[in-house]
Amino acid sequence: MKARKTPQRKCIVTQEMMDKRDLIRIVRTPDGEVKLDPTGKASGRGAYISRSRSAFAAAKKKKLLNRPLKMEITDEMYDMLEKEFARYVVE
Repeated sequence: MKARKTPQRKCIVTQEMMDKRDLIRIVRTPDGEVKLDPTGKASGRGAYISRSRSAFAAAKKKKLLNRPLKMEITDEMYDMLEKEFARYVVE
């Protein structure tokens, strides 16, 4: 039996290709809500970030989520995402 290949995704901060399960997906749902998608399966536009506080801080500072999610992400949205993101950090 052939081993399944792990999907690769690129971190929007480090531009590094990694296994999908080593990244966290942030998604803009079809109704315009922005949230964390730990399963990686929610419908909508998504962007992947490495599971580190420094990567999230860089994304927030440079507003790196605006382009892939095709919308303006406010500071309040980043703060809300950051609280949830902290639960998945593996530093």
